Amino acid sequence: MSNLKSETGPRLGEFVAMMALMTSLVAMSIDAMLPALSEIGAELGVQRVNDNQLILTTLFIGLAVGQLFYGALSDTIGRKRAIYLGYGVFFAGSLLSIFAVSFPMMLAGRLLQGLGAAGPRGVSMALIRDRFEGRAMAQVMSFISVVFILVPIIAPILGQAILLVADWRAIFSALLVMGVISLLWFALRQPETLPPARRAPFSARRIARALVEVLTNPVALGYTLMAGLISGALQGYLSSAQQIFQFQYGLGTLFPLVFAINALSLGLASFVNGRVVMRYGMRPLVRKALLALCTLSILLVGVALATDGQPPLPLLMIFLLPSFFCIGILFGNMNSLAMEPLGHIAGVGAAVVGSLSTLVATPLGAGIGQVYNETVLPLVLGFAAFGLGALLLMRWAEGARAAAARRAQPTG
Repeated sequence: MSNLKSETGPRLGEFVAMMALMTSLVAMSIDAMLPALSEIGAELGVQRVNDNQLILTTLFIGLAVGQLFYGALSDTIGRKRAIYLGYGVFFAGSLLSIFAVSFPMMLAGRLLQGLGAAGPRGVSMALIRDRFEGRAMAQVMSFISVVFILVPIIAPILGQAILLVADWRAIFSALLVMGVISLLWFALRQPETLPPARRAPFSARRIARALVEVLTNPVALGYTLMAGLISGALQGYLSSAQQIFQFQYGLGTLFPLVFAINALSLGLASFVNGRVVMRYGMRPLVRKALLALCTLSILLVGVALATDGQPPLPLLMIFLLPSFFCIGILFGNMNSLAMEPLGHIAGVGAAVVGSLSTLVATPLGAGIGQVYNETVLPLVLGFAAFGLGALLLMRWAEGARAAAARRAQPTG
């Protein structure tokens, strides 16, 4: 594979599967919960139905904060030790959630789960960057995303199946078991990718410098903010999907199947991207996917307005499936493009990119979910607005990149 930086570690297939399982802890912690949100809220005394979405939101907050910490820490103590610490925090949060007796206790457990899952998720980006770069990194990220995106297909079905034979606490027990398995696999098979000679002392100043570098580099900042906007649209969907499909459209226990179909579209796009990105390049794919997403979203807004926010489910799915395909094309490429200028600070750079994009996405996604009004209008308006915002950001970032390239050309 071109752009391979190091042969250290397991072969590509095993490496992709291992990284996918580790990063999928986040998706599993989100999507397996979706069928159980109403039951958790009812048992723990939640008064306002939309507040059940905070079970998802608090995990994202922990994820955003945790990514910033673990990335910098991994540059100091090594990738593996930082990931081990993350697993420990995740296990503590899982136990707290299993034994939660109040909604605040549940939210505290979810916050810890997010803080902990940020370890394997965030540091794995730096670990991948240690081994690959450029289009090869985008290809690896896309192949990882194929396995990773299978989780949203399986997780709600698994959560619903567990609810048929046990209560919602068993879902958290399953997450705990999954974490233990992925930790053992990683510990036994993946060598350290950051040798002591390349490590740097941990300091808040290094994080601040990396943040300044991202904020002042138009390419890194533009694609980070783009990832935040598109992730915000997806978080808005995750927050309101259960209420939309399970209750608004009356699907009940069939909700995981519809959710899985949309997730399958995401996974197919990631697979396709892994096949074509080396040939066509990241930027053309991102531009085309954004244009298609904006067009679909604006059309869907029109359909939603014409049907009082309740389009027929088949018609809604006709729009959602290609929209999720576009999002699947965007994810791996946007993150890789944001990291492209940051190879010299891979660990803390990945931390800042992941943290900043999640901090942008979380309030946007929570805002969509909290204004859910038993119609799809908040969701589709969010898709359209965030897609257009991302398109404008790409225009700005690429314009700045082209200007910098012209200035760098020798004169005379």
